Amino acid sequence: MDFLTLFSIYVVVVLTCIGLVCKYSGQQQTPFGRLFNTFTQVASPWIPQCVQNLSHRTLHRLFHQRNSFFVYLHLILEAAVYAEYSYEVFGFCLEMDTTTVNASVPYVLLALKSYIFYLCCSRDPGTLTKKNHAAQLKVYQYDEQLFQEGTVCPTCQFVKPARSKHCRVCNRCVQRFDHHCIWVNNCIGAQNTRYFLLYLLSVCAMAGDMAVLTADMLFHVTLRSGLMHARYIDEQGRQQPSGLLFVVQHLFLTFPRIVFMLGFLVFVFFLLAGYSMFHCYLALVNQTSNEWFKRKGHSCQHCHPDSGHHSHTSYNPVQGFYHKGILRNLREVFWPSCPTRKKDS
Repeated sequence: MDFLTLFSIYVVVVLTCIGLVCKYSGQQQTPFGRLFNTFTQVASPWIPQCVQNLSHRTLHRLFHQRNSFFVYLHLILEAAVYAEYSYEVFGFCLEMDTTTVNASVPYVLLALKSYIFYLCCSRDPGTLTKKNHAAQLKVYQYDEQLFQEGTVCPTCQFVKPARSKHCRVCNRCVQRFDHHCIWVNNCIGAQNTRYFLLYLLSVCAMAGDMAVLTADMLFHVTLRSGLMHARYIDEQGRQQPSGLLFVVQHLFLTFPRIVFMLGFLVFVFFLLAGYSMFHCYLALVNQTSNEWFKRKGHSCQHCHPDSGHHSHTSYNPVQGFYHKGILRNLREVFWPSCPTRKKDS
């Protein structure tokens, strides 16, 4: 099996996994989610019904019932990457004159990320209970656009505070609900959004730093081997100068695990970098991803004079109802109010 075939299979598998995560984690409106929906519609006539039913039940159990599968998958992938980095890349980096301090940075980032990951998984996101319900009703005003006063959660039988939402996976109402993250097996809400942001940034830093170190190592290997100035004999027996594709194929055949690891790291970095930028933007304008998606269907409702909703605070269609300025928005994300700590008078 040649390099291009292996690479094509690798790309197809990666895109399929992204599509599955987007479709079954509530992100159907992403480009990957829409692409996967189109593919399944085209392929469904050729897939037996029993296979479709089985896959649907399995995927529903994975993505719509609380479980630790993706937490373990996350840890397994992380262990595989660090094992390869420690086994091959770290030693090569030292041989290529990379300092020990620079080569050890990924381990420092791993320790930092692991602590943040634990907090993100274990900390309560802001669950609505009988004890804190009255206090949480006073934290945010109702905008009467996305959140109407007096709305009752049919499951919890509570009047829903503004910005809260019932999570079907965890079966609880969460204060300032953002989304349910399958990778941490927890809701992201008022009390752990800061940990989620730091988690995303730390994973991006890990992937980016390891990718740079690995790419630098392969670059120096290429320079020292003289591949860029080498020639090869083609099928017609003529000498041809080695190009970029030839160098990549040679590196793939010589360091297959390292090249696949580098491709995975680059993919993770760019995927999470975009996702991190989106959540940083939401933090700067004091929105949640739940509000961002819901606002698409309500963006013009506040403009209708006969809508019957008149809020005393202006509604900014770009920044949202809860925008208070960048510094106050960030303060609310990183130092959220905790009404459960207030004592009854």
